[in-house]
Amino acid sequence: MRRRTTLRSSTRSSDLDLAVDAVWRVAASGTKSSQWYVDASPFVFRGAVDRLLGGDGRRWDPPGTPLLATGDHAGFWSVAGAAHTGGRRRLVLEAEVRAPGTVRLTTEAQPLSATRTRLVQTISFAPRGALGAAYLFADLPAREAVIELTHRRLLEDLPA
Repeated sequence: MRRRTTLRSSTRSSDLDLAVDAVWRVAASGTKSSQWYVDASPFVFRGAVDRLLGGDGRRWDPPGTPLLATGDHAGFWSVAGAAHTGGRRRLVLEAEVRAPGTVRLTTEAQPLSATRTRLVQTISFAPRGALGAAYLFADLPAREAVIELTHRRLLEDLPA
């Protein structure tokens, strides 16, 4: 697993011995079952914190479709973008939680060959106002933990 961190984003990537379609069926699945983007421990915790702060927390079930589509909602995420075909598959989730800025989780699957795929996940925070700027610094260690645990959860969900 490779790691990259900047002040505004944290990224994890892994090269997998799976075809891109096999990876993408799991990464972008919208089926009504346990899903990494809803049930990963950091998102369960964040949903509880959001409810404590007066938000709705994890209010939406996955839509029950084979793949998530732009405009879908699941957990506390809104699907801001979904590209399911072509060389690079991309899913952009935007958190609908109480935060002084915008939280995005981007997942990409890039084919390296017919049987190998690079899975890249980035969580980013775009601060809003002075509180957002302060939150940017305070949130960095938590963001690192979230992306690490989330990436590991998605890797566990992939076929062996």
